[in-house]
Amino acid sequence: MSTLASTALELSRWQFALTTLFHFIFVPLTLGLAPLLAVMQTLWHRTKDEKWLRLTRFFGTLFLINFAIGAATGLVQEFQFGMNWSSFSSYVGDVFGSPLAIEGLGAFMLESTFIGLWVFGWNRLSPKVHLATIYLVWLGTWLSAFFILAANSWMQHPVGYEINSQTDRAQATDIFDILFQPFVIWAVGHVYLAGLMTGGFLVLGVSCWHLLRGRNVDVFRSAAKLAIIVVLPVSAVQLWFGSHFGIYVTEAQPMKIAATEALWDTEQPAAFSLFQIGGFTVDDQTPSFDIEIPRLLSFLATGSFSGKVDGINPLQAQAEQQYGSGSYIPDIRLVYWSMRVMAYLGTLSVLLALWGAWILWRRKLEDAKWFQRAALAGIALPFLSNFAGWILTEAGRQPWVAYGLLKTQDAVSPAVSAWTVGLSLATFLSLYAVLAVVDLYLMRRYARLDPPEIGGDEEGAPQPAPAY
Repeated sequence: MSTLASTALELSRWQFALTTLFHFIFVPLTLGLAPLLAVMQTLWHRTKDEKWLRLTRFFGTLFLINFAIGAATGLVQEFQFGMNWSSFSSYVGDVFGSPLAIEGLGAFMLESTFIGLWVFGWNRLSPKVHLATIYLVWLGTWLSAFFILAANSWMQHPVGYEINSQTDRAQATDIFDILFQPFVIWAVGHVYLAGLMTGGFLVLGVSCWHLLRGRNVDVFRSAAKLAIIVVLPVSAVQLWFGSHFGIYVTEAQPMKIAATEALWDTEQPAAFSLFQIGGFTVDDQTPSFDIEIPRLLSFLATGSFSGKVDGINPLQAQAEQQYGSGSYIPDIRLVYWSMRVMAYLGTLSVLLALWGAWILWRRKLEDAKWFQRAALAGIALPFLSNFAGWILTEAGRQPWVAYGLLKTQDAVSPAVSAWTVGLSLATFLSLYAVLAVVDLYLMRRYARLDPPEIGGDEEGAPQPAPAY
């Protein structure tokens, strides 16, 4: 029986991890494309330059494809809380569910309503009102992310609650603390910046693909310029923001920070490991090869080059004393490398943005073939970095599902069999494989088309709504 329960737990974890990662393909792109569309439509509204209208409709098509599939895959996450993780929902659902309820009833409805008005409102709404709809779509997407991240941040750092002694369930005591604790603010800012990078590099890469082929050069030169103007400061700020987020994570989840460095013993000051071989398990704590930067980990974790960083071993002993016997160490190898993939790809994104800014300053954008090829490949950088960051966030807090409050092994549904979870996992994997093919086909197909020609007076007589 214990073996079956363990199998159900592992299958439930795999199911939630894979469906979440697939859904997270679409979330940052939605967060990034919405403001870029608002800027493009604003530029058309102010300048009446037709190219900005063509670009708005061109990238609007990609946005809507991404939004539709992202919304469908996001619904699966909510169902899993009740199906595979009913013990979690029963124990902390009164707290955790509040931000999700606000997101579904408020932010998502705002987002969905105004997407419909934006799509079907061309030449039916006044230009100013129609422009306002895309800004409200932007607001809805960012509010939706805010409330979801507030719920996730509560799992990372539970605050504003108490355990009801009669029901033995967590209940909220301070909704303001739940929604606006520092962990939420840092997490939201980190994801917003990641979204702008994802949207910006997509616009840049697609534009450079067209420039490589000499198609609609004037139109896509403007789109590439806009993308570079966005991704250069955003990617640079993201590196700073992410490193400072680490200071707060050190305070809230010291084990996660120690795991990201495979730091077994407390050090002061602590060096940052650029690369190491071995040293990732309790039985093998000393790497056979290691490249380090002295004092850098102390700065990233504490803000001081001489700061103290607690090691895994003392933190494990402390956790056993506080919570009881058991292992409180996450998968060190997974957390260590996911952090480096995120950081190194983020650094590469900054370098690519700097290269683009230098070429733009020299007015050589349409002739820089090597940069255009690099920018096309660079579309993948933020997606891969987002994946790594999400793995770091979720894997680094194990074995907790709600940090310090509820272990993952205690959160799974007791009545759901391993066979049921395995069947649903296979179903989801098959369905998501089909959706991945459909999404790739549609995005590739519409990204390769020319921007739609604008017929007639856009502010004149009504025309049929564009078919995205």
